[in-house]
Amino acid sequence: MQFMIIERFRNRDPLPIYRRLRDKGRQMPDVLRYVSSWIEVNFERCFQVMECDDLALLQPWIAQWSDLMEFEIVPVRASAETRAALEPLL
Repeated sequence: MQFMIIERFRNRDPLPIYRRLRDKGRQMPDVLRYVSSWIEVNFERCFQVMECDDLALLQPWIAQWSDLMEFEIVPVRASAETRAALEPLL
């Protein structure tokens, strides 16, 4: 299952985040898979796609970063999958 993680950087400050990332890595459990991410040019938000079997598996990872950013988690599905699921109804 894929999740769009919307991270809001505290004080729009990416430096503490990138410093921790450099020093400690992503700090993700093995059950999570990082897919890709994009950062707003004003450093307000990061949009990150992660994969795992259960939403609860994201919580230990989020706990490692919650002092530096706030998280919104949105379960997502690829457009092609959605189209295939809806095709019989069209």
